[in-house]
Amino acid sequence: MMRKMALAGMAAWGMTASAAMAKPDLRVERQMFVERVHTDINGRPRRILASASHAAPGDQLIFVVHWRNEGSEPVQGVALTNPVPRGALLTEADPSMQVSVDGGTRWGRLEDLWLPTPLGGTRRAVPADITHLRWSMPSRLSPGETARLSYRAMMR
Repeated sequence: MMRKMALAGMAAWGMTASAAMAKPDLRVERQMFVERVHTDINGRPRRILASASHAAPGDQLIFVVHWRNEGSEPVQGVALTNPVPRGALLTEADPSMQVSVDGGTRWGRLEDLWLPTPLGGTRRAVPADITHLRWSMPSRLSPGETARLSYRAMMR
């Protein structure tokens, strides 16, 4: 049951994140894969990307975000924001990304973010607290230009 809820949350990730992009000239596409390691006939490990619809706890997830300027003018100063899908735990921090642990209200590096505790204190945020990721795009994306980024997470 928990796995189905997590997969439903990940399926919604693509729709929600796409709708959140308000820049009409910038097309954003997101893909999610499960990384599987198989041994080939020579005994060597081979990494294969499979559909994320079959993710299980402990699986490595790979998220790929593609964007393209489909307008006739350059696009500048855009920040790309993605919610972390329910059931996914970020495993590698990219120095160029900012994170949020409160639904996208405050942004920063994980080690600089704190959360309130039930007893009125505060604690340092941990990877399991991350709710959103944000990247600042290059200063200028010319018409027709494309770019891509990827990040990893683990299925809880």
